[in-house]
Amino acid sequence: MPVYRLLYADESGNMYDHPLGAVGRTGDRLVELLDEDVTELPAGASLVLLPDSHPVGLGKDGGFRLLERAPGGRGPARAVGALLPQGYTRTLLPGYRRRARVPLPLLGYTAVAWRAGKVYVAARRTDDPGRWDPRHYSTEELPGLVEERLAAAPRNRVLEHLARCALEYSCYTAQNIFYTRWEGGLPLSPACNARCLGCISLQPAECCPAPQSRLEFSPTRDEAVEVALHHLQHAPEAIISFGQGCEGEPTMAAGRVAAVIGEVRRRTGRGTLNMNSNAGCTRGVEQICDAGLDSMRVSLISAREEVYNAYHRPQGFGLDDVACSIRAARSRGVFVSLNLLVLPGLNDRAEETAALLRFIQENGVNQVQLRNLNIDPDYFWRHVPACGGEISGIPYLIETLRNISGLEVGNFSRPVPGTPKFRQG
Repeated sequence: MPVYRLLYADESGNMYDHPLGAVGRTGDRLVELLDEDVTELPAGASLVLLPDSHPVGLGKDGGFRLLERAPGGRGPARAVGALLPQGYTRTLLPGYRRRARVPLPLLGYTAVAWRAGKVYVAARRTDDPGRWDPRHYSTEELPGLVEERLAAAPRNRVLEHLARCALEYSCYTAQNIFYTRWEGGLPLSPACNARCLGCISLQPAECCPAPQSRLEFSPTRDEAVEVALHHLQHAPEAIISFGQGCEGEPTMAAGRVAAVIGEVRRRTGRGTLNMNSNAGCTRGVEQICDAGLDSMRVSLISAREEVYNAYHRPQGFGLDDVACSIRAARSRGVFVSLNLLVLPGLNDRAEETAALLRFIQENGVNQVQLRNLNIDPDYFWRHVPACGGEISGIPYLIETLRNISGLEVGNFSRPVPGTPKFRQG
């Protein structure tokens, strides 16, 4: 009898366990869920139905079984997945089958299971989720804080945009601007030089809809400085981050970003100035770093050119440019993280892991932030070339990264220690 049982739902969303064993997916393979893959459902996680999907379970004979009908005449059986809170890295995708060609919504579905009255998820805790715990966000006082802040700066379009992100899209970094704490987002660039398959702010019509809208204007220096200064001067352990999910690529507005940083650093030395970037525009990275940037997080799905290009779809740059930008930032004393987009069956293949380790070591990367890739895996593999090599598993990838001397591994950006680049004018 399997240790972990299949968890499924009926058409009404009621969930049940089933004698079939729980199954997960890595790449194009289905596998049984084992102890090393799972952890008990963490606080802040949510269980969701996978649209138009039927669950796959493991029979007593070791064969996989598609469960199309819920026992007891409850109609179709629906596949169930979990959405993880930040601080947890997914180890396996759900095991399911679906015939629909419309891609799943851009969410990070994770395999689930039932055992002894508890729900388990295929995940590892890889950072302290404390500050990103959902209980700290979307609180009763948030609308009042937003209203109060907008009233104090009635003509600031960036604050108006962040208010929408905070209230409609529940963006945590936008909410932190109004809570006046920790990492706050400051979007500045409506343009981008990549067309990522998993972009959460802009998708082609034939794909799934983006979960949020992109910034549609170019903020002025004064609008951005007003937001940044207030946060850095008043928030505990403050971080201002350019390059949010609701914008394009900040180096496409390098002059504006550099001007904001220069003015902010002329007026305060508090806090950390961070940029989330694809790092494809080396000249823009250099300009922004020279203005006083403290840290840069570079989004990367693969250190292999063919996979990188297929997912990120860069416009006018390549992986060599990304590496050059990282070295340029490190030479200027900027702390550099990789925002590693993690998909079971991709990053944990032998050739992918080997290329990633070389990239980290050759370019002096300080940290790897593990980020569960929000995408329909079937849609992903229709656009990205199949990878060879043995699948070692996400837990093995995590441990391999942790064994690199001097490399930090986690999920979040943190304040950069040391004296900021501060110019009193």
